[in-house]
Amino acid sequence: MSDPRFAKLADVLTGFSTDLKKGERVLIDAFDIPDLFVVALVRAARARGALPYVNIQRARITRELLQGAQAEQYQVSVDVELARMQKMAAYIAVRGSDNIFETSDVPSEKVQLVAKIMKPVLDYRVNKTKWVVLRWPSSAMAQQAGMSTEAFEDFYFRVCTFDYRRYGPGMKALTDLMNKTDRVHLKGPGTDLRFSIKGIGAVPCGGLRNIPDGEVFSCPVKDSVEGTISYNAPTVYLGTAFDNIKLTFKAGKIVEAASNNTKRLNEILDTDAGSRYVGEFAIGFNPHIQQPMRDILFDEKIAGSFHFTPGQAYEIGGNGNKSAVHWDMVCIQRPDYGGGEIWFDGKLIRKDGLFVPKALQKLDPDQLLKVK
Repeated sequence: MSDPRFAKLADVLTGFSTDLKKGERVLIDAFDIPDLFVVALVRAARARGALPYVNIQRARITRELLQGAQAEQYQVSVDVELARMQKMAAYIAVRGSDNIFETSDVPSEKVQLVAKIMKPVLDYRVNKTKWVVLRWPSSAMAQQAGMSTEAFEDFYFRVCTFDYRRYGPGMKALTDLMNKTDRVHLKGPGTDLRFSIKGIGAVPCGGLRNIPDGEVFSCPVKDSVEGTISYNAPTVYLGTAFDNIKLTFKAGKIVEAASNNTKRLNEILDTDAGSRYVGEFAIGFNPHIQQPMRDILFDEKIAGSFHFTPGQAYEIGGNGNKSAVHWDMVCIQRPDYGGGEIWFDGKLIRKDGLFVPKALQKLDPDQLLKVK
């Protein structure tokens, strides 16, 4: 018997998030998730008159393929996958796994090889389709969050089916402000970073691309970043865990990088010419998400956080940086994480995780969760 929450979430993804229309093709990419939820997505897409296609993936099989990856092998894969993606109007990816470190022992050169070859598929999906990506709850995710499996599932479905229309007024005000901003100054423990977002533009994210959602992103002018940033949210990237990442920038480029795993960190940042430049700056404000759990799709939306992302920039709200890397590293600025400040053109915008301008206070947790 299917969980009734499956149908509710499937309706959010095919309706609000991707707004499927009659006759549109949608690719459902299912990574280690229950068949019943795939069925719920297929039915929800069909109910809107869309044409669903399904791709089933398994993490252990992916790991085995990566271990022996050859360039000629993935040149065929990119041709096939890109041809399929070019037939799609929308893309829904649901990623579940009981082991987030499944690919941690894959040689970094293999991971980088595949990422570079398959990049055209990612670029087309991000820039040419309506898409939404989310993780699926598992006992491993519950453990990462320090919660029981049942409590985490309740949290997950509450967050993922949040009424994202509540973001509207505050998110518009923040987007408008960022569109007019030139200089940004980030301050906090171990962080003193300056850069420009002049002319880049800002993009609101309220449930249309990632679930859960809650951010407005822009991007630094590529060579404008100067100073040091210390991230206090732990992260997992390409199957490896990282803590206490610290980056130093000169003329936009990461010139020093350290963490609990400095060697692997620098291997990733040396992937290509663009991986030591930044492709995104975003402010997170999801009121339900308070603590990091080593899951980027959740952690980058933490209330009172920002993320500053080495690697690929988006076409919209981007600076033109190209890379196979896109790593959303998160810093939380609430008092329980040491506090911090965001300044736009010499004006204090957010202090210790709470917005200062009245129009932006609509994005503070107490306002977003207020009973209407």
